[in-house]
Amino acid sequence: MKKILFLCTGNSCRSQMAEGWAKKILPSEEFEVYSAGTKPSFVDPKAIKVMSEAGIDISNNRSKHVDEFKGIDFYAVITVCDKAKETCPLWFGKTVLKLHHSFEDPPALAKDSKTEEEALNHYRRIRDEIKKFIEELNI
Repeated sequence: MKKILFLCTGNSCRSQMAEGWAKKILPSEEFEVYSAGTKPSFVDPKAIKVMSEAGIDISNNRSKHVDEFKGIDFYAVITVCDKAKETCPLWFGKTVLKLHHSFEDPPALAKDSKTEEEALNHYRRIRDEIKKFIEELNI
C-alpha cells in the first residue's frame, strides 16, 4: 500500500480538498491518503461545502499537524502551497516522491468577495483545479 501525504500550511482547505479527491479518484487498494499542515488550524467550512457539492464529504476531517505522521514512510509527499514547500519537514527520509504543486489560497482569494456565492466560486475553482491535478497525477 502506497501512503500519500498532502501538505499545506493550515491543513484547512487545499490539502483537505486534495485528500478528499485522492480518496475518491485513486484506487483504495493501492493508496492510503492523508493530509496535514505545518501550522494546522481547522477545516474551512467553505471547503467542506464545495467538496460536498462535488459529492465528497470532508465534514468529519480534522486539521492535523505534520508531526502526527513522524516515523511513517510515505511513498509521496505532495505540498500544495509554497509556504508548506519552504517549511516541509526533513524527516520524510524514506519518501520516494516529493512533489510540489502550488494552488492559490481560496480564503485569501475570497476575502474581498461581496457575496457568499462570489466567495464560494473561488473555492470551487481551486477545488476543480485540485481534482484535475489528482486525475493527472502519475504515481
